[in-house]
Amino acid sequence: MAEVSTSPADRLGFEAGQVVLEIGYDEDVDDDLRQAIESRIGQELVDEDYEELADGVVLWYRDDDGDLTDILVDANGSLGSGGTLWLLTPKTGREGYVQPSDIADAAHTAGLAQTSSATVAPEWSGAKLVAPKR
Repeated sequence: MAEVSTSPADRLGFEAGQVVLEIGYDEDVDDDLRQAIESRIGQELVDEDYEELADGVVLWYRDDDGDLTDILVDANGSLGSGGTLWLLTPKTGREGYVQPSDIADAAHTAGLAQTSSATVAPEWSGAKLVAPKR
Protein backbone atom coordinates (compact mmCIF):
# COMPACT_ATOMS: atom_id res chain seq x y z
CA MET A 1 0.00 0.00 0.00
CA ALA A 2 1.35 3.42 -0.96
CA GLU A 3 2.15 5.93 1.73
CA VAL A 4 -0.27 8.85 1.84
CA SER A 5 1.22 12.36 1.64
CA THR A 6 0.40 14.25 4.79
CA SER A 7 2.54 17.36 4.49
CA PRO A 8 0.87 20.38 2.91
CA ALA A 9 4.03 20.84 0.83
CA ASP A 10 3.57 17.30 -0.47
CA ARG A 11 -0.05 18.02 -1.40
CA LEU A 12 1.06 21.01 -3.50
CA GLY A 13 2.77 18.53 -5.82
CA PHE A 14 6.14 20.20 -6.25
CA GLU A 15 9.08 17.89 -6.89
CA ALA A 16 12.82 17.87 -6.26
CA GLY A 17 14.74 20.05 -8.67
CA GLN A 18 11.81 22.26 -9.64
CA VAL A 19 12.11 26.05 -9.65
CA VAL A 20 9.22 27.56 -7.69
CA LEU A 21 8.52 31.29 -7.92
CA GLU A 22 7.07 32.98 -4.84
CA ILE A 23 4.89 36.05 -5.37
CA GLY A 24 3.27 38.20 -2.68
CA TYR A 25 5.69 37.44 0.14
CA ASP A 26 5.01 39.49 3.27
CA GLU A 27 5.49 39.10 7.00
CA ASP A 28 2.19 37.20 7.34
CA VAL A 29 3.12 34.24 5.11
CA ASP A 30 3.50 30.80 6.67
CA ASP A 31 7.23 30.20 7.13
CA ASP A 32 6.74 26.52 7.93
CA LEU A 33 5.05 25.98 4.57
CA ARG A 34 7.77 27.94 2.76
CA GLN A 35 10.48 25.85 4.43
CA ALA A 36 8.63 22.62 3.65
CA ILE A 37 8.37 23.59 -0.04
CA GLU A 38 12.07 24.48 -0.14
CA SER A 39 12.92 21.17 1.51
CA ARG A 40 10.76 19.31 -1.02
CA ILE A 41 12.28 21.02 -4.09
CA GLY A 42 15.82 21.02 -2.67
CA GLN A 43 16.45 24.73 -3.13
CA GLU A 44 15.19 28.15 -2.10
CA LEU A 45 12.07 29.68 -3.61
CA VAL A 46 12.90 32.30 -6.22
CA ASP A 47 11.43 35.79 -5.98
CA GLU A 48 9.73 38.12 -8.42
CA ASP A 49 13.11 39.22 -9.86
CA TYR A 50 13.59 35.75 -11.38
CA GLU A 51 13.55 36.17 -15.17
CA GLU A 52 13.25 32.57 -16.43
CA LEU A 53 10.10 30.46 -16.59
CA ALA A 54 9.37 28.61 -13.36
CA ASP A 55 8.06 25.07 -12.84
CA GLY A 56 5.63 26.33 -10.22
CA VAL A 57 4.27 29.47 -8.61
CA VAL A 58 3.19 30.05 -5.03
CA LEU A 59 1.11 33.23 -4.97
CA TRP A 60 0.26 34.67 -1.54
CA TYR A 61 -2.76 36.93 -2.08
CA ARG A 62 -4.85 39.01 0.32
CA ASP A 63 -8.05 40.89 -0.50
CA ASP A 64 -6.29 44.27 -0.55
CA ASP A 65 -3.29 43.21 -2.68
CA GLY A 66 -4.60 44.69 -5.93
CA ASP A 67 -6.44 43.31 -8.95
CA LEU A 68 -6.39 39.52 -8.65
CA THR A 69 -7.03 38.96 -12.36
CA ASP A 70 -3.99 41.06 -13.34
CA ILE A 71 -1.82 39.31 -10.75
CA LEU A 72 -2.94 35.87 -11.99
CA VAL A 73 -2.21 36.80 -15.62
CA ASP A 74 1.29 37.92 -14.64
CA ALA A 75 1.89 34.84 -12.47
CA ASN A 76 0.70 32.50 -15.23
CA GLY A 77 3.07 34.23 -17.65
CA SER A 78 5.96 33.24 -15.36
CA LEU A 79 5.10 29.53 -15.61
CA GLY A 80 6.65 27.08 -17.99
CA SER A 81 4.47 24.64 -19.91
CA GLY A 82 2.60 22.37 -17.53
CA GLY A 83 3.60 24.41 -14.51
CA THR A 84 1.57 24.52 -11.32
CA LEU A 85 0.12 27.73 -9.86
CA TRP A 86 -1.07 27.70 -6.28
CA LEU A 87 -3.06 30.74 -5.12
CA LEU A 88 -2.78 30.97 -1.33
CA THR A 89 -5.33 33.15 0.46
CA PRO A 90 -6.19 33.73 4.12
CA LYS A 91 -8.79 31.35 5.51
CA THR A 92 -12.37 32.41 6.27
CA GLY A 93 -12.53 34.98 9.05
CA ARG A 94 -8.88 35.98 8.72
CA GLU A 95 -7.75 39.47 7.69
CA GLY A 96 -7.41 39.61 3.91
CA TYR A 97 -9.91 36.78 3.28
CA VAL A 98 -10.90 36.44 -0.38
CA GLN A 99 -14.36 35.18 -1.39
CA PRO A 100 -14.25 31.91 -3.38
CA SER A 101 -16.48 33.52 -6.03
CA ASP A 102 -13.87 36.31 -6.45
CA ILE A 103 -11.17 33.68 -6.97
CA ALA A 104 -13.31 31.81 -9.50
CA ASP A 105 -14.16 34.99 -11.42
CA ALA A 106 -10.55 36.21 -11.52
CA ALA A 107 -9.23 32.79 -12.52
CA HIS A 108 -11.78 32.49 -15.33
CA THR A 109 -11.01 35.99 -16.63
CA ALA A 110 -7.27 35.18 -16.48
CA GLY A 111 -7.86 32.03 -18.56
CA LEU A 112 -7.33 29.64 -15.66
CA ALA A 113 -9.44 26.97 -14.01
CA GLN A 114 -9.37 25.79 -10.41
CA THR A 115 -8.67 22.06 -10.26
CA SER A 116 -8.36 21.51 -6.53
CA SER A 117 -8.09 23.19 -3.17
CA ALA A 118 -6.20 22.36 0.00
CA THR A 119 -5.63 23.56 3.51
CA VAL A 120 -1.96 24.47 3.33
CA ALA A 121 -1.30 26.18 6.68
CA PRO A 122 -3.17 27.16 9.83
CA GLU A 123 -4.03 30.59 8.41
CA TRP A 124 -3.96 29.87 4.64
CA SER A 125 -5.98 27.96 2.05
CA GLY A 126 -4.73 27.05 -1.39
CA ALA A 127 -6.38 26.86 -4.81
CA LYS A 128 -4.58 25.05 -7.63
CA LEU A 129 -5.09 26.95 -10.90
CA VAL A 130 -4.19 25.64 -14.35
CA ALA A 131 -4.61 26.70 -17.94
CA PRO A 132 -7.45 24.58 -19.41
CA LYS A 133 -6.36 21.96 -21.93
CA ARG A 134 -7.46 22.77 -25.44
